[in-house]
Amino acid sequence: MSMRTRLCDRLGIEHPIVGFTPSEHVAAAISRAGGLGVLGCVRFNDAAELDAVLTWMDANTGGKPYGVDVVMPATAPTEGVPKDLNALIPDGHRRFVDDTLRKLGVPPLPSDAEEADGVLGWLHSVARSHVDVAFQHPIALIANALGSPPADVIERAHDRGVPVAALAGKAEHARRQVADGVDIVVAQGHEAGGHTGEIATMVLVPEIADAVGDGALVLAAGGIGSGRQVAAGLALGAAGAWMGSYWLATEEYQLTTHQPALHRALLRASSSDTVRTRIYTGKPARLLKTRWTDAWAEPDAPKPLPMPLQNLLVSEAHQRLNHADDPEVLSMPVGQIVGRMNQVRPVAEAMADLLREVDETLNRLDKLR
Repeated sequence: MSMRTRLCDRLGIEHPIVGFTPSEHVAAAISRAGGLGVLGCVRFNDAAELDAVLTWMDANTGGKPYGVDVVMPATAPTEGVPKDLNALIPDGHRRFVDDTLRKLGVPPLPSDAEEADGVLGWLHSVARSHVDVAFQHPIALIANALGSPPADVIERAHDRGVPVAALAGKAEHARRQVADGVDIVVAQGHEAGGHTGEIATMVLVPEIADAVGDGALVLAAGGIGSGRQVAAGLALGAAGAWMGSYWLATEEYQLTTHQPALHRALLRASSSDTVRTRIYTGKPARLLKTRWTDAWAEPDAPKPLPMPLQNLLVSEAHQRLNHADDPEVLSMPVGQIVGRMNQVRPVAEAMADLLREVDETLNRLDKLR
Protein backbone atom coordinates (compact mmCIF):
# COMPACT_ATOMS: atom_id res chain seq x y z
CA MET A 1 0.00 0.00 0.00
CA SER A 2 1.66 3.21 -1.18
CA MET A 3 -1.01 5.86 -0.52
CA ARG A 4 0.75 9.06 0.44
CA THR A 5 -0.52 12.64 0.59
CA ARG A 6 0.76 16.00 1.79
CA LEU A 7 -0.61 15.12 5.22
CA CYS A 8 1.96 12.34 5.56
CA ASP A 9 4.82 14.74 4.97
CA ARG A 10 3.36 17.37 7.28
CA LEU A 11 2.86 14.99 10.21
CA GLY A 12 5.68 12.52 9.55
CA ILE A 13 3.35 9.53 9.16
CA GLU A 14 3.20 6.64 6.70
CA HIS A 15 -0.51 6.70 5.92
CA PRO A 16 -2.95 9.65 5.79
CA ILE A 17 -5.09 8.23 8.58
CA VAL A 18 -5.64 10.20 11.79
CA GLY A 19 -7.32 8.19 14.53
CA PHE A 20 -9.03 10.01 17.37
CA THR A 21 -9.62 8.04 20.57
CA PRO A 22 -9.90 8.59 24.34
CA SER A 23 -7.73 5.49 24.86
CA GLU A 24 -3.97 5.88 24.99
CA HIS A 25 -3.59 2.19 24.11
CA VAL A 26 -5.57 2.64 20.89
CA ALA A 27 -3.83 5.93 20.05
CA ALA A 28 -0.38 4.39 20.48
CA ALA A 29 -1.37 1.37 18.36
CA ILE A 30 -2.64 3.65 15.56
CA SER A 31 0.67 5.51 15.53
CA ARG A 32 2.66 2.27 15.55
CA ALA A 33 0.58 1.12 12.56
CA GLY A 34 1.67 4.15 10.56
CA GLY A 35 -1.21 6.57 11.15
CA LEU A 36 -1.40 9.39 13.68
CA GLY A 37 -3.03 8.42 16.96
CA VAL A 38 -4.70 11.43 18.58
CA LEU A 39 -5.52 11.15 22.28
CA GLY A 40 -8.72 12.81 23.45
CA CYS A 41 -7.87 14.68 26.65
CA VAL A 42 -11.35 15.64 27.82
CA ARG A 43 -11.58 12.74 30.28
CA PHE A 44 -8.66 14.07 32.34
CA ASN A 45 -9.43 16.49 35.16
CA ASP A 46 -5.98 16.02 36.69
CA ALA A 47 -3.04 17.47 34.79
CA ALA A 48 -0.69 15.01 36.50
CA GLU A 49 -2.76 12.08 35.23
CA LEU A 50 -2.60 13.39 31.66
CA ASP A 51 1.14 13.93 32.02
CA ALA A 52 1.57 10.32 33.12
CA VAL A 53 -0.48 9.04 30.18
CA LEU A 54 1.47 11.13 27.66
CA THR A 55 4.72 9.90 29.23
CA TRP A 56 3.42 6.37 28.65
CA MET A 57 2.69 7.25 25.02
CA ASP A 58 6.18 8.67 24.59
CA ALA A 59 7.48 5.23 25.53
CA ASN A 60 4.95 3.10 23.65
CA THR A 61 4.53 4.60 20.20
CA GLY A 62 7.73 3.10 18.82
CA GLY A 63 9.15 6.54 18.12
CA LYS A 64 6.20 7.32 15.84
CA PRO A 65 4.37 10.67 16.13
CA TYR A 66 1.11 11.18 17.99
CA GLY A 67 -1.22 14.09 18.73
CA VAL A 68 -3.69 15.35 21.33
CA ASP A 69 -7.23 16.67 21.13
CA VAL A 70 -8.52 19.20 23.64
CA VAL A 71 -11.96 20.73 24.13
CA MET A 72 -11.73 24.51 24.43
CA PRO A 73 -15.17 26.16 24.18
CA ALA A 74 -15.09 29.64 22.72
CA THR A 75 -17.15 30.81 25.67
CA ALA A 76 -17.86 29.32 29.07
CA PRO A 77 -20.76 30.23 31.39
CA THR A 78 -18.46 30.14 34.41
CA GLU A 79 -15.02 29.06 35.41
CA GLY A 80 -15.95 28.39 39.00
CA VAL A 81 -15.16 25.30 41.00
CA PRO A 82 -17.48 22.29 40.74
CA LYS A 83 -19.42 23.41 43.83
CA ASP A 84 -20.24 26.75 42.16
CA LEU A 85 -21.32 25.01 38.96
CA ASN A 86 -23.58 22.63 40.87
CA ALA A 87 -25.60 25.57 42.10
CA LEU A 88 -26.58 26.36 38.50
CA ILE A 89 -28.25 22.98 37.91
CA PRO A 90 -32.05 23.02 38.47
CA ASP A 91 -33.44 20.56 40.99
CA GLY A 92 -35.93 19.33 38.39
CA HIS A 93 -33.12 18.14 36.15
CA ARG A 94 -31.56 16.24 39.05
CA ARG A 95 -34.86 14.58 39.89
CA PHE A 96 -35.33 13.54 36.26
CA VAL A 97 -31.90 11.90 36.16
CA ASP A 98 -32.48 10.08 39.47
CA ASP A 99 -35.95 8.92 38.41
CA THR A 100 -34.69 7.72 35.03
CA LEU A 101 -31.86 5.71 36.53
CA ARG A 102 -34.33 4.09 38.90
CA LYS A 103 -36.77 3.25 36.08
CA LEU A 104 -33.94 1.74 34.03
CA GLY A 105 -32.86 -0.39 36.98
CA VAL A 106 -29.34 1.06 37.04
CA PRO A 107 -27.55 0.14 40.29
CA PRO A 108 -25.44 2.59 42.32
CA LEU A 109 -21.73 2.76 41.68
CA PRO A 110 -19.72 -0.05 43.29
CA SER A 111 -18.10 0.96 46.56
CA ASP A 112 -14.65 0.68 45.02
CA ALA A 113 -15.49 2.86 41.99
CA GLU A 114 -13.68 6.18 41.77
CA GLU A 115 -16.19 8.99 41.26
CA ALA A 116 -15.40 11.74 38.79
CA ASP A 117 -16.33 15.33 39.61
CA GLY A 118 -18.24 15.72 36.35
CA VAL A 119 -16.39 18.73 35.00
CA LEU A 120 -13.40 16.93 33.51
CA GLY A 121 -12.02 18.70 30.45
CA TRP A 122 -15.16 20.58 29.46
CA LEU A 123 -14.03 23.69 31.34
CA HIS A 124 -11.84 26.13 29.46
CA SER A 125 -9.45 26.41 32.39
CA VAL A 126 -9.01 22.62 32.58
CA ALA A 127 -8.44 22.46 28.82
CA ARG A 128 -5.69 25.04 29.19
CA SER A 129 -3.97 22.80 31.71
CA HIS A 130 -4.16 20.04 29.09
CA VAL A 131 -2.42 22.33 26.61
CA ASP A 132 0.31 23.16 29.10
CA VAL A 133 0.96 19.47 29.75
CA ALA A 134 0.83 18.51 26.08
CA PHE A 135 3.48 21.04 25.14
CA GLN A 136 5.85 19.33 27.57
CA HIS A 137 5.76 16.25 25.32
CA PRO A 138 6.84 15.71 21.69
CA ILE A 139 3.33 15.95 20.22
CA ALA A 140 2.98 16.17 16.44
CA LEU A 141 -0.47 17.78 16.42
CA ILE A 142 -2.84 19.63 18.72
CA ALA A 143 -6.51 19.66 17.76
CA ASN A 144 -9.51 21.47 19.20
CA ALA A 145 -12.85 19.72 18.99
CA LEU A 146 -14.79 22.98 19.20
CA GLY A 147 -13.18 25.13 16.51
CA SER A 148 -10.10 27.34 16.59
CA PRO A 149 -8.08 27.29 19.80
CA PRO A 150 -7.40 30.70 21.36
CA ALA A 151 -4.84 32.79 19.51
CA ASP A 152 -2.17 32.36 22.18
CA VAL A 153 -2.49 28.56 22.02
CA ILE A 154 -2.05 28.62 18.23
CA GLU A 155 0.99 30.87 18.64
CA ARG A 156 2.52 28.56 21.26
CA ALA A 157 1.97 25.57 19.00
CA HIS A 158 3.55 27.22 15.99
CA ASP A 159 6.51 28.39 18.07
CA ARG A 160 7.11 24.70 18.81
CA GLY A 161 6.58 23.63 15.20
CA VAL A 162 3.34 21.84 16.10
CA PRO A 163 0.51 22.01 13.54
CA VAL A 164 -2.94 22.99 14.80
CA ALA A 165 -6.15 21.24 13.73
CA ALA A 166 -9.77 22.23 14.30
CA LEU A 167 -13.07 20.56 13.55
CA ALA A 168 -15.46 22.39 11.26
CA GLY A 169 -19.06 21.68 10.29
CA LYS A 170 -19.49 24.53 7.81
CA ALA A 171 -17.32 26.15 5.13
CA GLU A 172 -17.61 29.52 6.88
CA HIS A 173 -16.20 27.98 10.05
CA ALA A 174 -13.27 26.59 8.08
CA ARG A 175 -12.49 29.97 6.54
CA ARG A 176 -12.40 31.60 9.97
CA GLN A 177 -10.20 28.83 11.33
CA VAL A 178 -7.65 29.24 8.55
CA ALA A 179 -7.67 33.01 9.12
CA ASP A 180 -6.97 32.27 12.79
CA GLY A 181 -3.90 30.23 11.86
CA VAL A 182 -5.28 26.68 11.87
CA ASP A 183 -3.17 24.38 9.69
CA ILE A 184 -5.50 21.38 9.31
CA VAL A 185 -9.28 21.60 9.04
CA VAL A 186 -11.23 18.48 9.96
CA ALA A 187 -14.39 18.60 7.85
CA GLN A 188 -16.69 16.65 10.12
CA GLY A 189 -20.01 15.67 8.62
CA HIS A 190 -23.39 15.01 10.20
CA GLU A 191 -22.77 11.23 10.31
CA ALA A 192 -19.94 11.55 12.81
CA GLY A 193 -20.00 10.43 16.43
CA GLY A 194 -19.68 13.00 19.18
CA HIS A 195 -20.07 16.72 18.48
CA THR A 196 -21.24 17.18 14.92
CA GLY A 197 -23.13 19.62 12.73
CA GLU A 198 -25.97 19.52 10.22
CA ILE A 199 -24.19 18.99 6.88
CA ALA A 200 -23.37 15.53 5.54
CA THR A 201 -19.77 14.57 4.79
CA MET A 202 -20.35 14.10 1.04
CA VAL A 203 -21.46 17.72 0.80
CA LEU A 204 -19.20 19.23 3.45
CA VAL A 205 -15.75 17.98 2.44
CA PRO A 206 -15.67 19.52 -1.07
CA GLU A 207 -17.23 22.72 0.24
CA ILE A 208 -14.50 23.10 2.83
CA ALA A 209 -11.74 21.99 0.43
CA ASP A 210 -12.84 24.69 -2.01
CA ALA A 211 -13.23 27.27 0.75
CA VAL A 212 -9.73 26.91 2.19
CA GLY A 213 -7.82 26.11 -1.02
CA ASP A 214 -4.12 25.92 -0.30
CA GLY A 215 -4.55 27.69 3.03
CA ALA A 216 -4.83 24.46 5.01
CA LEU A 217 -4.97 20.71 4.65
CA VAL A 218 -8.43 19.16 4.92
CA LEU A 219 -9.33 15.85 6.56
CA ALA A 220 -12.60 14.05 5.83
CA ALA A 221 -14.48 12.98 8.96
CA GLY A 222 -17.88 11.51 9.68
CA GLY A 223 -19.08 8.31 8.03
CA ILE A 224 -15.52 7.11 7.40
CA GLY A 225 -15.47 3.45 8.38
CA SER A 226 -13.92 1.63 5.44
CA GLY A 227 -11.21 1.96 2.82
CA ARG A 228 -13.79 2.85 0.19
CA GLN A 229 -14.93 5.76 2.34
CA VAL A 230 -11.34 6.92 2.86
CA ALA A 231 -10.85 6.86 -0.91
CA ALA A 232 -14.09 8.82 -1.31
CA GLY A 233 -12.77 11.45 1.06
CA LEU A 234 -9.61 11.78 -1.03
CA ALA A 235 -11.71 12.11 -4.17
CA LEU A 236 -13.70 14.91 -2.52
CA GLY A 237 -10.53 16.93 -1.95
CA ALA A 238 -9.30 15.79 1.46
CA ALA A 239 -5.66 15.02 2.19
CA GLY A 240 -6.60 12.21 4.54
CA ALA A 241 -9.21 10.88 6.94
CA TRP A 242 -9.98 11.66 10.57
CA MET A 243 -11.58 8.56 12.13
CA GLY A 244 -12.95 8.09 15.63
CA SER A 245 -15.76 5.55 15.90
CA TYR A 246 -13.85 3.04 13.78
CA TRP A 247 -11.45 2.32 16.63
CA LEU A 248 -14.08 1.59 19.30
CA ALA A 249 -14.39 -2.03 18.15
CA THR A 250 -10.74 -2.86 18.75
CA GLU A 251 -9.08 -5.07 21.32
CA GLU A 252 -6.96 -2.23 22.63
CA TYR A 253 -10.03 -0.19 23.59
CA GLN A 254 -10.09 -1.15 27.27
CA LEU A 255 -10.77 2.31 28.60
CA THR A 256 -13.47 1.58 31.15
CA THR A 257 -15.20 -1.25 32.95
CA HIS A 258 -18.11 -1.09 30.49
CA GLN A 259 -15.95 -2.23 27.56
CA PRO A 260 -17.53 -5.73 27.24
CA ALA A 261 -21.04 -4.24 27.26
CA LEU A 262 -19.92 -1.54 24.84
CA HIS A 263 -18.62 -4.06 22.34
CA ARG A 264 -21.84 -6.07 22.60
CA ALA A 265 -23.83 -2.92 21.95
CA LEU A 266 -21.69 -1.83 19.00
CA LEU A 267 -21.66 -5.21 17.27
CA ARG A 268 -25.43 -5.53 17.30
CA ALA A 269 -26.22 -1.92 16.30
CA SER A 270 -27.23 -0.82 12.81
CA SER A 271 -26.46 2.49 11.15
CA SER A 272 -29.93 3.64 12.26
CA ASP A 273 -29.15 3.08 15.93
CA THR A 274 -27.67 6.49 16.73
CA VAL A 275 -29.25 9.78 17.74
CA ARG A 276 -28.01 13.37 17.63
CA THR A 277 -28.83 15.09 20.91
CA ARG A 278 -27.57 17.64 23.43
CA ILE A 279 -27.98 15.32 26.44
CA TYR A 280 -24.30 14.28 26.53
CA THR A 281 -22.56 17.65 26.90
CA GLY A 282 -25.08 20.38 26.15
CA LYS A 283 -23.95 20.66 22.52
CA PRO A 284 -25.31 18.48 19.69
CA ALA A 285 -23.53 15.13 19.70
CA ARG A 286 -24.28 11.78 18.07
CA LEU A 287 -24.70 8.92 20.54
CA LEU A 288 -25.57 5.26 20.47
CA LYS A 289 -29.37 4.98 20.75
CA THR A 290 -30.29 3.24 24.00
CA ARG A 291 -33.01 3.31 26.65
CA TRP A 292 -31.10 6.23 28.25
CA THR A 293 -31.32 8.40 25.12
CA ASP A 294 -34.95 7.32 24.64
CA ALA A 295 -35.80 8.59 28.13
CA TRP A 296 -34.48 12.06 27.31
CA ALA A 297 -36.67 12.13 24.17
CA GLU A 298 -39.89 11.64 26.15
CA PRO A 299 -42.30 14.62 26.31
CA ASP A 300 -41.79 15.08 30.07
CA ALA A 301 -37.98 15.16 29.84
CA PRO A 302 -36.30 18.50 30.63
CA LYS A 303 -34.31 20.37 28.01
CA PRO A 304 -30.55 19.70 28.21
CA LEU A 305 -28.48 22.36 29.96
CA PRO A 306 -25.68 24.30 28.23
CA MET A 307 -22.07 23.10 28.31
CA PRO A 308 -20.53 22.35 30.79
CA LEU A 309 -23.56 22.08 33.09
CA GLN A 310 -25.14 19.17 31.24
CA ASN A 311 -21.93 17.17 31.54
CA LEU A 312 -21.83 17.89 35.25
CA LEU A 313 -25.48 16.87 35.61
CA VAL A 314 -25.08 13.48 33.93
CA SER A 315 -21.50 12.60 34.87
CA GLU A 316 -22.32 10.25 37.74
CA ALA A 317 -25.24 8.84 35.75
CA HIS A 318 -22.86 7.98 32.90
CA GLN A 319 -20.58 6.20 35.35
CA ARG A 320 -23.47 4.21 36.75
CA LEU A 321 -24.79 3.37 33.28
CA ASN A 322 -21.39 2.16 32.19
CA HIS A 323 -20.77 0.14 35.36
CA ALA A 324 -24.15 -1.56 34.91
CA ASP A 325 -22.70 -3.79 32.16
CA ASP A 326 -25.96 -3.46 30.23
CA PRO A 327 -25.74 -2.66 26.49
CA GLU A 328 -29.35 -1.41 26.62
CA VAL A 329 -28.51 1.66 28.72
CA LEU A 330 -25.00 2.77 27.74
CA SER A 331 -24.23 6.43 27.06
CA MET A 332 -21.62 6.42 24.30
CA PRO A 333 -20.73 8.74 21.41
CA VAL A 334 -20.56 6.82 18.13
CA GLY A 335 -21.09 7.63 14.48
CA GLN A 336 -23.40 6.05 11.92
CA ILE A 337 -20.62 3.71 10.79
CA VAL A 338 -21.54 1.63 13.85
CA GLY A 339 -23.58 -0.46 11.43
CA ARG A 340 -20.33 -1.67 9.84
CA MET A 341 -18.90 -2.96 13.11
CA ASN A 342 -19.19 -6.75 13.16
CA GLN A 343 -16.08 -7.92 14.99
CA VAL A 344 -13.56 -6.86 17.63
CA ARG A 345 -9.97 -7.02 16.40
CA PRO A 346 -6.54 -5.50 17.05
CA VAL A 347 -5.83 -1.97 15.82
CA ALA A 348 -3.06 -3.24 13.52
CA GLU A 349 -5.49 -5.59 11.78
CA ALA A 350 -8.14 -2.87 11.49
CA MET A 351 -5.57 -0.52 9.95
CA ALA A 352 -4.28 -3.18 7.54
CA ASP A 353 -7.79 -3.96 6.31
CA LEU A 354 -8.51 -0.26 5.90
CA LEU A 355 -5.39 0.34 3.82
CA ARG A 356 -5.94 -2.77 1.73
CA GLU A 357 -9.42 -1.61 0.77
CA VAL A 358 -8.17 1.90 -0.05
CA ASP A 359 -5.60 0.35 -2.38
CA GLU A 360 -8.17 -1.92 -4.02
CA THR A 361 -10.57 0.98 -4.49
CA LEU A 362 -7.99 3.28 -6.03
CA ASN A 363 -6.83 0.51 -8.37
CA ARG A 364 -10.41 -0.22 -9.42
CA LEU A 365 -11.07 3.46 -10.11
CA ASP A 366 -7.83 3.77 -12.05
CA LYS A 367 -9.04 1.04 -14.43
CA LEU A 368 -12.07 3.14 -15.31
CA ARG A 369 -9.95 5.70 -17.10
